[in-house]
Amino acid sequence: MLITLLENVNQPSDVKRLTEAQLIELASEIRAFLIESIARTGGHFGANLGVVELTLALHRVFDSPRDKIVWDVGHQAYVHKILTGRREQFPTLRQYKGLSGFPKRSESPHDAFGAGHASTSISAALGMAVARDLSGEHHHVVAVIGDGALTGGMAMEALNHAGHLGTNLLVILNDNEMSISENVGAVSKYLTRLRTDPTYSRAKAEVESALRKLPAIGEKLTKTLEKVKDSMRHLVVPGMLFEGFGFKYLGPVDGHDLPCLIRVLEDAKRLRGPVLIHLVTKKGKGYPSAEDAPDKFHAWPGGSPGKGAPSYSSVFADTLTRLAEADERVVAVTPAMIQGSGLTGFQKKFPRRLYDVGIAEQHAATFCAGLAASGKRPVLAIYSTFLQRAYDQVIHDICIQKLPVLIAIDRAGLVGADGETHQGAFDIAYLRTVPNLTLMMPKDEDELRHMLYTALRLEGPVAIRYPRADGEGVPLDEPMHLIPIGRAEVLREGGDVALLALGPMVGVAMRAADRLATRGIRATVVNMRFVKPIDRPLIVRLAERMPVVTIEEAALAGGMGSAVLETLAEAGVCTPLVRKGLPDVFVEHGSRDELLRAFGLSPEGIEEAAMRAIRATDSSRRVEV
Repeated sequence: MLITLLENVNQPSDVKRLTEAQLIELASEIRAFLIESIARTGGHFGANLGVVELTLALHRVFDSPRDKIVWDVGHQAYVHKILTGRREQFPTLRQYKGLSGFPKRSESPHDAFGAGHASTSISAALGMAVARDLSGEHHHVVAVIGDGALTGGMAMEALNHAGHLGTNLLVILNDNEMSISENVGAVSKYLTRLRTDPTYSRAKAEVESALRKLPAIGEKLTKTLEKVKDSMRHLVVPGMLFEGFGFKYLGPVDGHDLPCLIRVLEDAKRLRGPVLIHLVTKKGKGYPSAEDAPDKFHAWPGGSPGKGAPSYSSVFADTLTRLAEADERVVAVTPAMIQGSGLTGFQKKFPRRLYDVGIAEQHAATFCAGLAASGKRPVLAIYSTFLQRAYDQVIHDICIQKLPVLIAIDRAGLVGADGETHQGAFDIAYLRTVPNLTLMMPKDEDELRHMLYTALRLEGPVAIRYPRADGEGVPLDEPMHLIPIGRAEVLREGGDVALLALGPMVGVAMRAADRLATRGIRATVVNMRFVKPIDRPLIVRLAERMPVVTIEEAALAGGMGSAVLETLAEAGVCTPLVRKGLPDVFVEHGSRDELLRAFGLSPEGIEEAAMRAIRATDSSRRVEV
């Protein structure tokens, strides 16, 4: 790949020295660089190809890091990273100890605000703008938000507040008609009307043409022209949502016309008060396959192939489809994650029983509560890290009322390359304290089927967590059956140490038991299955006979191991206990296998933990003697 201009662009000031023709050439080089680089490392593909011209224009017009550029979600910030001195780090993108796939304040002063979740940029940017005003400073603050993220209620709250305050703030709406799935809802339809209304475009052009033929009368004519254009827009575009929020609205603008973008940004820079520029871009621009299938090319996986077994997500979706065939009350709900949750097949079979509510997790949870209150059996398919955003709704709207909502928590545990904002580390800790909720996790993909079958027969809220991973490759031909609530499963008997494992950690514990057997140590291995209610009788019985190791792919603080400790404390049982899980840190990006090894959640790590527990037992016995 021949790169000329890009090799000499190492900071935003380098962009300012280029001509417009050179910037257009640079855009082509950046696309070529992204395609080649992401093919090796994996990463978010379509969104970054779609913002090449926008990012170049931003760094041409504004002065980062003095001027603040705040990216929503952040998975479209690769071009920003390239232009701010991180191009040579791209071979490490999303790799363990390498370059983050999202903006990260600790990584560069040009990353004004970290983000991995949607709908945060306008709130953060408004906070920065107000802080600027309070400090008597005069720099610019820019929020870049996609039309998908605009469906989030938080974005609307921020627009409302910004319009009320009236401070200088530039919001750039990157309208590419996609989040991960195709955008849905009234906001998406409104933006479509703005993009495509031929009446406005034709009428505006005709008015401009007629006025320009009049004898020139200087500045007065220009002002009159602008007023007529504004009036025409009010006449032909219903609602004027953004001006109703108190923003000056500029657009729609072709987001791939670089010279035009630069001029519009320069104009917006001179305006006072909140301004919104509506850009129309193409997700995957410059790569035909990504343009034609933006959902499939949202992110490129990279890395090594999996086990060949079906993923937990696909088993969840296939099982749910079968259960929905037998029970017409079953309804699936997802916040903009049809593809990610594996629900495309469900959607094809039951189009009227699948609801994509957009990036609106709080609404999704309470929407499910309303469905359940009216006799339906809603299943909320949601990622662990996104469920955090609906915590109050889980408590207030679902669990207090004991409504039979099934929360299918995908991406529970380590998700790998997406890093701190996406690791599903906290769901056990924040759900375990909620009354009326049953919380479980399967040891393999077959047990997931039985848990779903069981959950849809319970008269109350249930959460099932499962990882972003391929299954264990076990057979899936067994008829689905009920699992006794709150009962763990002893998979292996031994008298020297008890390994209490949850979810995929059960397989790790079994392999650790094999290693311990070579030392002459006999381990009991337990598939815990339930965190709430937990199997208290079994835990107490085992702890009275031997030391215990708890193993979970979740935060140790408040996790399953904590529940075991509480159980033993309440029973007055004292035994050496070692907890294995995720420590009190935000886990950085890296492959799932690398991170599991780093935290000792490997057969070797569990073997070492078991030896520590046994040594502690021997030590306490010697003291007693």
